[in-house]
Amino acid sequence: MRLQVHRAQKIAHISRSFCGPAHSESRHPSHVAIAGAETVWFTKAICILCARNQSRMDVFGCDYFRENLNPMIAFAVIEHISGKLNNTRLAFSFFQFARLNLSLVHSVYSFQVLLMSHCELSLHDSVRLLVDYMRADGHLSDRSVLEFVVLTLANAGNFEVAKEILISESHVISNGRCGNFSHFLLNKFLSLLMKKNRVDEAVSFFTDYILRSQSYCFDTCTFNIVIRGLCQAGRVDNAFPFFSSMEKYGRLPDLVTYNTLISGFCGIGDVGRAQSLLREIHLLDRFSPDVVTYTSVISGFCKLGRMDEAVNLMEEMISSGIRPSIVTFNTLINGFGKIRDMVSAIKMYDRMCLVGCPPDVITFTSLINGHCQSGDLDQGLKLWNEMNEKKLFPNAYTFSIVIHALCQKNRITEACKILKQLKWRADIVPKPFIYNPVVDGLCKSGNLEQANAIAADMEEKGCHHDTITFTILILGHCMKGRMIDAVNIFNKMLTLGCTPDELTINCFTSLLLKAGMAKEAYRIKTVAAKDSRDVKPSSGTVLFRNNIEVPIAAYNS
Repeated sequence: MRLQVHRAQKIAHISRSFCGPAHSESRHPSHVAIAGAETVWFTKAICILCARNQSRMDVFGCDYFRENLNPMIAFAVIEHISGKLNNTRLAFSFFQFARLNLSLVHSVYSFQVLLMSHCELSLHDSVRLLVDYMRADGHLSDRSVLEFVVLTLANAGNFEVAKEILISESHVISNGRCGNFSHFLLNKFLSLLMKKNRVDEAVSFFTDYILRSQSYCFDTCTFNIVIRGLCQAGRVDNAFPFFSSMEKYGRLPDLVTYNTLISGFCGIGDVGRAQSLLREIHLLDRFSPDVVTYTSVISGFCKLGRMDEAVNLMEEMISSGIRPSIVTFNTLINGFGKIRDMVSAIKMYDRMCLVGCPPDVITFTSLINGHCQSGDLDQGLKLWNEMNEKKLFPNAYTFSIVIHALCQKNRITEACKILKQLKWRADIVPKPFIYNPVVDGLCKSGNLEQANAIAADMEEKGCHHDTITFTILILGHCMKGRMIDAVNIFNKMLTLGCTPDELTINCFTSLLLKAGMAKEAYRIKTVAAKDSRDVKPSSGTVLFRNNIEVPIAAYNS
């Protein structure tokens, strides 16, 4: 301790002799770069002392530091330690020592640096303490600082502290108008909650605080965020009351509001209510339906297989002077493909090209899927080649559809060749549903070595096996009499946290009993019974290759 104090006194002596005391007034942090040589030297000295005395900050307890350390220098030190030295905890220790022991009132810039770094590291206790310090020092009274703090916390997922600030700092100002919080801040905060699937939390905050206090400024967009979050969660019936109450709060629904609800109703198959909202828009004089409005309802009809009504609505849209978008055409082509009406799908494709709307990867994927579903695999493969010639590169769903169709026809070698093309597609994140049909086909044909090789290739690419992958491999090894290998695969499945379903358990134990491995069968049944809450119910599919549900690309309108 004496040595440390002596070192500090020596620094003070040198500083007085050659440099003079550092200036005490606070300046913007950008001024540090152009500060005097004595300030730069002093800042470096503090950084060195911090690095060498990380566990003890009392080296800064002498009068010299108390007299010469100012907010500008403290910020430079904190920024250097937190950023260049990447030591957030040390930066906070210096910050706290200067505040508590040297009575230094830190600048808002120091708080900002520490808040961001602590949020990134999820140091929640320190974040709360920093917020308390900011409140005590009066920094939260500045609206821009307040917004920065709330959004920094929310972006880092620390919604609880962000909400605490929004609630505790709220108050009604004297003139009765909106208080501290702008609609920009609230809209961003609610959007982040929705993005993290914290829908109920967002709705509760909106209803319990935003709508009930004059401290919060909200607009039509605020309502739209809440309505969209509920609709995306399939809870359109919960969203509709907010739509109905907008006028009560002095806000009018806009086209985005209507489009969101229409899309939501179509998503749950209630096209009738979506049509009612479309007719309601026609009666308004504030705005008219657009291509998104019509395409949403068209999509609703297509999902229900009501293609005549979908086409009629497109004709109505065109007669209203609204040009169909590529999403409109793709939706209709996909709809015709699902009901295996490829003649109508091709006619819509031709019409699309005729009006100057170039097809994209989704167009070809929908056509390929339609042909494959109709049993015309060769035509699907022709389109696969055509889209590659047009430099329209297949997406994950295109690969899945073609591979699945090839495996259904027992054309496993061709499926393997297409699967190999994924090696050159860094833009595609591999998913189990692409690989599973091939692994299943190889296992059923007795080619376990190649099936295992593809399974290993999946893992190498970061594509984790799902329940179907493991079940295919387990049963495939059992059918070849490789029971020990099957047991090892099952153990690996449990180790990786992949929950088996009833089909896996029942089929595997049955095959083990037939192989005379009653002890292993009993162990697996015991494990299943012990974790019965986690065991998935059987999908009822025994032949995976014939029952895989291939996802089709979603359309964002």
